[in-house]
Amino acid sequence: MFWDRVANVYDKFEDRVNADVNKKMCLTVTSYINHSDDVLECACGTGIITTYIGIKCHKLMATDISRKMLDVAKEKCKTLDNVRFKRAEITYLNCHDNFFDKVVAGNVIHLLEDDDAEEAISELVRVCKVGGKIIIPTYIDSVNEDAKPSKISVALDKMGVGFQKYFTYESYQEYFYELGYKDIEFQLIEGKIPCAIAIITKYNK
Repeated sequence: MFWDRVANVYDKFEDRVNADVNKKMCLTVTSYINHSDDVLECACGTGIITTYIGIKCHKLMATDISRKMLDVAKEKCKTLDNVRFKRAEITYLNCHDNFFDKVVAGNVIHLLEDDDAEEAISELVRVCKVGGKIIIPTYIDSVNEDAKPSKISVALDKMGVGFQKYFTYESYQEYFYELGYKDIEFQLIEGKIPCAIAIITKYNK
């Protein structure tokens, strides 16, 4: 698996290329987290967001498909006794309905094929409590609607990242609207590799 192979160097790449964006992303995500929250994080990777959430929340369950990514994240969070880790597929979360106060899935939607992405988002919503929030930060290719994929994105894809979508800020918003999510806000973090954050509030239909 690609993510197992890059687990030990992933943070070095992120720090060199996109450290400012990642810090702002983590601070923005955690601004929606309360000290009393039980949180689920999917696709936690090496724990870039996990460490921020773990310090802020009551309890955190962090999941990923890559065992080696989880190993790196566990080491970062070894002093946080409120954080647990589990290997899990984002499209099939073995969790009860309406269980978590907040659900976070960082930088994964653009890596999933259409059906899997829709299923993943549905799962995130399913396990979130009514009145809770689903927070989905995703790297986007550009802030501009007409932009072509950047050289960085193309290079990363050739390395094996496996992009399924090249979102712009506009197309990221439109993507959720087309899926029928209305109670949603967006935040944009600009930088070398920009990040768009979708925040869905779960209400009873």
